[in-house]
Amino acid sequence: MMISILAIIFLGVASGLAVGSGFVAFLTVLGVIPRLTQLSKTMKMIHHYEWAVFLGALTGVGASLRDPVLNIPSFPLIFLGMTGGTFYGMLAAALTEVLNVFPILAKRIRLDGEITILIMAIVLGKIFGSIFQWVYFVHH
Repeated sequence: MMISILAIIFLGVASGLAVGSGFVAFLTVLGVIPRLTQLSKTMKMIHHYEWAVFLGALTGVGASLRDPVLNIPSFPLIFLGMTGGTFYGMLAAALTEVLNVFPILAKRIRLDGEITILIMAIVLGKIFGSIFQWVYFVHH
């Protein structure tokens, strides 16, 4: 019995280290945090960004282990959804910037000089798709 408990603890810690290392490597290779501070002109606050990512990851791990039920009204959930969406949006934007997805896509669909239209189409599609998912799938 004791050996199986120790094996589970070992596997849990090893898995957490592997996933955490992959997440940190992903953020490091993309340069998300330095690029975000550069774009927002907040280089002096880079440590705050790093701590926010660390505390967010730690909170996410705790939430996934505990499966919490939030007994709060719907209105504050809008703020939580917006912050989560902002994080994933910035992560996706950093990935597309690193891979030069937009210039390549613009050339393929013949919108070479109109990358702004392409980006707005993607943003509006994501917004309306998210609203549709929340209205249709979450509340039914």
